[in-house]
Amino acid sequence: MASQSGRTYNDAIDALNSLQTPYAIVEARRKAGIRPDAASIAEMRVYLQRIGYKPSDLDRLNILHVAGTKGKGSTCAFAASILSQYQKSHGVPRKIGLFTSPHLIAVRERIRINGDPVSEDIFARYFFEVWDKLGQAEESEGPKVIDQRLDIPMPPRPVYSRYLTLLSYHLFLQEGIDVAVYETGIGGEFDATNIVEHPLASGISTLGIDHVFALGDTIEKIAWHKAGIMKTGSAAFTVEQTPEAAKVLQDRAKEKGVSLKVLDVDPRLEGVNVRPNALFQKKNASLGIALAETALKKIDPNFTPDPTRLSKEFVDGLEQVVWRGRCEVKVEGPIIWHVDGAHTVDSLKMATRWFAGECAKRKGPKALIFNQQGRDEAVHFLKGMISTLKAQGQGSFDHVVFCTNVTYAATGYKRDFVNHQHDPEAIKALTAQRAFADKWSSLDPAAKVTVVPTIEDAINHVRDLSKTCSGEGETVQAFITGSLHLVGGALGILEGADAL
Repeated sequence: MASQSGRTYNDAIDALNSLQTPYAIVEARRKAGIRPDAASIAEMRVYLQRIGYKPSDLDRLNILHVAGTKGKGSTCAFAASILSQYQKSHGVPRKIGLFTSPHLIAVRERIRINGDPVSEDIFARYFFEVWDKLGQAEESEGPKVIDQRLDIPMPPRPVYSRYLTLLSYHLFLQEGIDVAVYETGIGGEFDATNIVEHPLASGISTLGIDHVFALGDTIEKIAWHKAGIMKTGSAAFTVEQTPEAAKVLQDRAKEKGVSLKVLDVDPRLEGVNVRPNALFQKKNASLGIALAETALKKIDPNFTPDPTRLSKEFVDGLEQVVWRGRCEVKVEGPIIWHVDGAHTVDSLKMATRWFAGECAKRKGPKALIFNQQGRDEAVHFLKGMISTLKAQGQGSFDHVVFCTNVTYAATGYKRDFVNHQHDPEAIKALTAQRAFADKWSSLDPAAKVTVVPTIEDAINHVRDLSKTCSGEGETVQAFITGSLHLVGGALGILEGADAL
């Protein structure tokens, strides 16, 4: 369906893809040591002003702001789900916004209202309102230089992820959102979502090593960035961290005059079916509870949390949360697909532990489909998966398939999956995939390792394996992990869905 200007959702996605930073520029910046910094936030404020808003306008959204290395998406999902269940019983919040990244199948999944991705028509309409306002502002005001070091004018429109952040603010404000849950993209201090000045509350989930070029190569450096979302006058919560990370968080909180509350696992979770039933997820749930309670205290004068038990709305919100691509199980005849978007060394171990637990209930060969594009260090993640599976008494993967994130064998990427930020020649040559295959073969010579060019090829390879299952009750235990982009493409193929 077309927007009022006649431009469609597909037109919007094509325009959005034009805002991706090409691989050559990404590499040039990396080699020059150019990282996100304070100029990034200054530019976002200019873009916000150019579409007609001040940072104080964002206060109307009653934002819950979440950063972290592991579990930030799950924390956002828990908070939004609790608010949704409360809404059903009490009529407030009237409209709940959720902004997350990346998407699994369709870009519009990143911007949700009351749990559902915004429609293609709504997305296109607001997308082009922002697009046109920025274009008109550039024409009337002329180029603007923010970063004096480079003396280069800021582009008329921000890059891909920042544009989506800007779009979410416009869309949520125009649609009258009462509470908005925002997940940071990378880091916190210089993330596009951090132009909000007065969030209701900030939450920092478990920290670890990730995005080392942008954030630094130590837990202390990463914690400094994540702590940037804490704001004077707003509530702030975190979960148990390593001593090094905890010290940085508390030091930054003190600098900002913020009282940072460190949450233990909420004792009220006793008897609540949090999935998966693991400590890390209970920490995420505890953080989600604290954020939701803070929001409800603000928007519903009749709300008073019970310190001894969770209300039905909170329990239902936790037990009925939908967060696709995480610890998902799908049955397809003789194949049991296990899907998880883990993509850090620690989260991959956790996901493998979950997979091993699922396999303990069944018999049949184990198959892994894995990819992580554009991160050289990912080759070192494989050893942890192998050792974790063995430690759980589940032996080894019989078959291992490495593929790119290209969706289809015949037509390539789905429009929503186009990614210009990785080396196209390396993707074509399967450079990373061959490196993964060599590493796995050296670690586990008995595994049958295969390299294929697309996600569709990988899924079909596993489907072919299932034809050889001969034993009674045997099923192929297939595990898809390593990247949310991989997981999204796989779910799109497995379900034939347009959005999740």
